[in-house]
Amino acid sequence: MRLRIQRTQNDAHYYAIESTYSEGKHSSKVVMKLGLESEIRKEHPEPEKWAREYLAELTKKEKEEGGAVRVDFHPQEQMKLGEQSTWNGGYLFLQQIYSNLGLDKICAQIARRHSFDYDLNSILSRLLYGRILQPGSKLSTCEFSGTLLEKPNFQQHQVYRALSVLAEESDFIQAELYRRSKKLGERNDKRLYYDCTNYYFEIEMEADDKQYGHSKENRPNPIIQMGLMMDGDGIPLAYCIHPGNTNEQTTLRPLEQQIIRDFDHREFVVCTDAGLSSSANRLFNSLSGRRFITAQSLKQLPQTLQEWALSPKGWHLPDDRKEYDLNTVLSDEKQYTAFHDAVFVKEQSYTLKDVPQRFIVTFSIKYMEYLRTVRSRQVKRAQKIIDVPSDMQKNRPTDCKRFIQQTFLTEDGEIANAHQVTLDVEKIADEERFDGFYAVATNLEDSVQKVIRINRRRWEIEECFRIMKHEFKARPIYLQRKERIRAHFLTCFLALTLYRYLEKQLKCRFTVEQIVSTLADMTFLEIPGSGYVPCYTRTDITDALHHAFGFRTDSQLIPISAMKKIFTCTKKANQLLK
Repeated sequence: MRLRIQRTQNDAHYYAIESTYSEGKHSSKVVMKLGLESEIRKEHPEPEKWAREYLAELTKKEKEEGGAVRVDFHPQEQMKLGEQSTWNGGYLFLQQIYSNLGLDKICAQIARRHSFDYDLNSILSRLLYGRILQPGSKLSTCEFSGTLLEKPNFQQHQVYRALSVLAEESDFIQAELYRRSKKLGERNDKRLYYDCTNYYFEIEMEADDKQYGHSKENRPNPIIQMGLMMDGDGIPLAYCIHPGNTNEQTTLRPLEQQIIRDFDHREFVVCTDAGLSSSANRLFNSLSGRRFITAQSLKQLPQTLQEWALSPKGWHLPDDRKEYDLNTVLSDEKQYTAFHDAVFVKEQSYTLKDVPQRFIVTFSIKYMEYLRTVRSRQVKRAQKIIDVPSDMQKNRPTDCKRFIQQTFLTEDGEIANAHQVTLDVEKIADEERFDGFYAVATNLEDSVQKVIRINRRRWEIEECFRIMKHEFKARPIYLQRKERIRAHFLTCFLALTLYRYLEKQLKCRFTVEQIVSTLADMTFLEIPGSGYVPCYTRTDITDALHHAFGFRTDSQLIPISAMKKIFTCTKKANQLLK
């Protein structure tokens, strides 16, 4: 601190000032008013000498105490119009993963092939941070970028131009990201999981890829279909986009061929659900070192194979070759209790539609009880509808079933005056035959336990879709141009990849809701010329973030120089996960 004396006609004001540096400009600020010279002289005959000695002592004490900072706030002074004082810093952890994955270098490679005058890396990174921390439209993402500690250097119209470039380079970005991600450590890419979902548009007419199809949310809107491939650790590997009316069974092979061609990855096991287990897909994954594990509907098996699967004989536990009869297990109270949490298995080799494969069937008492509980509730709802038959005819105003007229005829072809509505007891009983059973088909030669263990991780790809739809709010989609829609899904895919690596860095100790809300709440109050004061609550999650990423933002004040070092640190490839 230095002394400044501002003299007037009759007296002099003594101030303590400090040099500051903000937004590239050097200046000074008053940190303390020492008083009028006439007042100081009453206690100190040599006021100037006393003031300099006093400030020298304060400066020395500040250094001994670790650089304490004093800031004057004046109740009478208004804030400057339009001045922002709080900033988000949670993105810094995402920025370090972004750099480790080399996405900044990928943007540089793309920039060399195109002639544009905007910073693609800055735009892409802000699109990803915004998708995770404050998902919304591209306009709201631009506004959110202005709240980050590091200011954006692009305008809104440049974001839309960048979307076209990103859509054009989508395949290159996926392949290059896969190649660079392997520098962070070995990827569990010998086991791949694939599934499809769809996203709806708030529109009434189909166009381009926006087509009417089977909506998994039962919405009467045009949809677009997304197929996602992830590795055995739950990290996204690749994705594909198809029109909403595409049969999802036809989407698997093109994405696999892309992985083989662009990723130079040829030998893997693909795990899918029953809806993607067509014979053509199984045959494709029986060639060139590829293998498959897929859920198998027992109802669609040939009669002889179905009878074998449902037979109560020939069951055993995975670690026990003793045979069990399910009828005995279910009827004997002691065995029912003893094996309540057990999983019985049986397997058989079978060639189905020219594809040799193993069928592994499991039976679980707990799973049987769960299915019967669900069905009993469904039967109750069905009975309520029967009690009020008019509800059966109610459709949504936009449901295509409103154009279908039901006319009931007698055996002679005459219009029936009335019809009877009852529960289909036979159908309920037929469904009960399959309670507790679950089957997979595979051409993998590993043990039954390993096949079942691999198949059980399919829930993670469902979680990926849930994160994109709920936490990242990837739907509904308001974009209209085809290339911008494709870029939207690219940014969702990349944001999901960033999040999965962040989750892995934290050892999967916290939920997605906890992580995202913590990052979004990590705000800082700017003290001009001094630094930044954290305005968030220190928790176990913030401690885990700082420990995992090697920098801290939870000191009472972060000096400007220290914050700049953090910026530099998060833009370097530190290879944390290796």
